[in-house]
Amino acid sequence: MTLQTPHATPSSQRPDSELPQDRLRWSALACAALLSACASTPLPPWPTTSKPQAPAPTRPAPATPVVPQATTQPIAPANNLVPLPYNAAVAARFPDPATRYDTPGLAPQRNQFTTASELSSWLNSQASKSLGRDTRLGIVQPGSSQRGSPIQALVATRAPGIQPSALYDSRRPTVMLVAGQHGDEPAGTEALLIIARELAPGGLLEPLLQQINVILVPRANPDAVEAGTRNAADGTDIAHDHLLLNTPEAKALATLARDYRPVAVVDLQEFPAASVFLQKYQAIQRYDALLQYSATANQNEFVTKAAREWYTAPLRTALSQAGLSSDWYYTTSQDLQDKSISMGSLAPDSLRNVSGLKNSVGYLVSSRGSDLGRAHIQRRVHTLVTASTRMLHSSAERAKDLTQVQAFVARETASLACHQQLAVLAEQTPEQRTLTMIQPDTGADQQVRVDWNASLQPRTTLSRPRSCGYWLSASAQPAVDRLRLLGLQVLKVAEPGQLLADSYNEARSATPASGAYALTRGAVEAPVGSYYLTMNQPMANLAAAALEPDTPYSYLARGLVPTMTDMARVMAPPSVVFEEEDDAE
Repeated sequence: MTLQTPHATPSSQRPDSELPQDRLRWSALACAALLSACASTPLPPWPTTSKPQAPAPTRPAPATPVVPQATTQPIAPANNLVPLPYNAAVAARFPDPATRYDTPGLAPQRNQFTTASELSSWLNSQASKSLGRDTRLGIVQPGSSQRGSPIQALVATRAPGIQPSALYDSRRPTVMLVAGQHGDEPAGTEALLIIARELAPGGLLEPLLQQINVILVPRANPDAVEAGTRNAADGTDIAHDHLLLNTPEAKALATLARDYRPVAVVDLQEFPAASVFLQKYQAIQRYDALLQYSATANQNEFVTKAAREWYTAPLRTALSQAGLSSDWYYTTSQDLQDKSISMGSLAPDSLRNVSGLKNSVGYLVSSRGSDLGRAHIQRRVHTLVTASTRMLHSSAERAKDLTQVQAFVARETASLACHQQLAVLAEQTPEQRTLTMIQPDTGADQQVRVDWNASLQPRTTLSRPRSCGYWLSASAQPAVDRLRLLGLQVLKVAEPGQLLADSYNEARSATPASGAYALTRGAVEAPVGSYYLTMNQPMANLAAAALEPDTPYSYLARGLVPTMTDMARVMAPPSVVFEEEDDAE
């Protein structure tokens, strides 16, 4: 990862992965004993005991917006390149905010959003403001796109440097905000440019750096922006590539998360205002923002509580006070006969859900308007600036609590190795809800009763006893590389040995309760050069999401593990000698 910063940094401030380590050989039994000896971390008190229910949508309440006030001059009429999918009566429901945001891409009479060169210049300009200041802003490049464009991140901190080790040593938690995973959703990028300016010295958000560090990735998918498409150059939707890590774009975000270890990750997106909703329900989308925190199988309940109670309630209030409406995130299929609506997927392939399995708060904030071109762009940016500002304030207010929760969950997850049940598959909960949409002819509110598939309380449909770890053959090297990039510890076998393990076999009569695979217990040979991933580690649930083979996103299903014989579920702590980790790399 390339770092660009106006501050010289001592060579001793290196990422943890580069720090000297004792060179020795050790067994998994010793590792387990060492981790089990760690003292427990007390949890902070919880302010409420609310349950994850779908609340009534929030409606705007008149109040002073609590967001950075960019410029208080009148807004020039938007130069729309895409015709509005509705009439003036509907458009009148979405007035521009009282203040004007002034990034390069939001200039009056402009037809193009912020270009790659303008984005880089903007970030460098903010970084240069921190020269000689206690607040430090610097640019890191965790990777490049498929066509070679740099993927840049701005690090804002009061630590002595912008390296991962410097931020970690500051004892302040880190929050990461990501935009631009889809090339046709520009508002998030423009919003994060505003946030970058306000984090710089003299900005309205700079005081928050006394409590937190912040990483901004304004444009995660530069190729798609350049081409004017949703997906990456190879057609991959990188928003669902955060477990498999097939694309360099997803790998870049994984590198940032692995090295900086954020306690919260916020994904800024946009959703269509009309699209299939107009065809299915003869209605236009009403809400300015759709929200969803991470929800997936095996996510720790305390991560969920932190997202729900420390982020969601304040976020809804902030949006309402800014004159913006919100509800839970939802989508619908392209099948016009299917009138059901679903919250975001439970699959552990999105940035929010993978973050949840990394014991961080993962959160999606989506603004209304991916199909509107430049129409309502000031309001769309206003929505995401308001949300980002509130998420940063919530993180700062709960900085100590978030650190405690993450430490507690890490220890608890590791302690479950070889014990209890593991959820392999989960499904949404069917409900019914009434959504507020807009009548396309009159602009009036329209109540739509829908079948609603909720994600807030996943229902387990397949479970297995939690393993002690997973054995992987040398042929599964591609899987090992991805697992390590996700931040998981994978050990290389130094001396041959045997493992008590369950091998996978295709079930003759698969059922939802039994899954597609039958397990056969026996001794498995672990030759030199094969691998062992212990479940006695903080992000063990992420490893299970990748390695249990029953799902369409598993590493076996996607070919990263070549065959069923190249992996096994280890069911007893192994007495096997592993290479020291530097050698294993």
